[in-house]
Amino acid sequence: MRVNSFGERLKLARRRSNLSLRALAHKIQSRVSAQAIGKYERGEMMPGTRVLDVLSKALGVSNHFLMSAQVLELRDLEFRRETRASPADLAVVELAIIDHVQRYCSIERILQDVSLTWRGSRNNRLFIGFIGEAEFLAMELRKRWHLGDDPIPNMTELLEVLGFKVLLTSLPEHISGVACSVRHANDNSPITVIAVNSRHSLELRRLTLARELGHCLFDPISPVNHEKAAEEFAGAFLVTRSHLESQIGTRRNALSYDELVQLKRMYGISAVALLSCLNRYGIIEDKTLKYAHGSYARRWKDEEPDPLEPIELAGQLEKPQRFERLCYQALVERYISIAKAMELLRLPLHRIEQSLTGPLSGDANPNV
Repeated sequence: MRVNSFGERLKLARRRSNLSLRALAHKIQSRVSAQAIGKYERGEMMPGTRVLDVLSKALGVSNHFLMSAQVLELRDLEFRRETRASPADLAVVELAIIDHVQRYCSIERILQDVSLTWRGSRNNRLFIGFIGEAEFLAMELRKRWHLGDDPIPNMTELLEVLGFKVLLTSLPEHISGVACSVRHANDNSPITVIAVNSRHSLELRRLTLARELGHCLFDPISPVNHEKAAEEFAGAFLVTRSHLESQIGTRRNALSYDELVQLKRMYGISAVALLSCLNRYGIIEDKTLKYAHGSYARRWKDEEPDPLEPIELAGQLEKPQRFERLCYQALVERYISIAKAMELLRLPLHRIEQSLTGPLSGDANPNV
């Protein structure tokens, strides 16, 4: 999807707001007509400064977003499973990715920082001949990246170190995440972005990151169901067979609740996904899995037992760090102003100041 023109971005922002041309014209109190807005979107006209300001405010985007040509195109953007996603839902994701990449590349350019970007090519993609091969490929990738077979403490950090640009943002509830490549004006090679839904649990976010990693790595000509293969890959990448067997043995007839909770916290995955791994590795039989889903695990799909993130920290753990770190580096080195940092980080002044100075000492005497 090309997004390098004002018209294309205006149309995307309008789609996100779920507005027709006529509805947008009505929202801006007919400052310009629906026909004129249509001409803007088709590139036949450009608005004046005042109309641009009115359109930006009505659509909840900045003038910079509408006018910038930094992000040229989104490629390979596919929405997994989300058959219920409306055009407005999809536009939410597309706009969030464009905005994030623009700000990310902006701070890299300011710092003259070499963009840390994973650049996949067909030469290093993973070919999957059958679904069962996903586990083998997950282990091969762990070897390639020197991860051993231990649990991965932070999936977000791992992907950022490898050069993926990870976006944690609020998405429509039924969209867990998506991966795509972004063609940027300052770089001939596409940037790989994985966006995940901050409204989802940490367990689900970690699985989503691993699943989208699989989609990024699979050779597109692999003759398998890529979604199913990615699910298998994600489970095997986060929970290796050898490590799981070392913890509970190679064969079990039953598992206690406490064992399952401790294991799911060890590997950072949902209890339901852990049961699937136990069954796929042959540690528990089909009948044991069926009994679990019909009894103690009956509600686990809707209510995660002993979640990794407390309610008060929802969406806060394992957050992406690199973009924020670069922004504060630029701020303290005086490459950017506080106003620019607020614009890039989308944070209010008091949050920026607190991050610069740290929390006030609790020992201070307010009467002094």
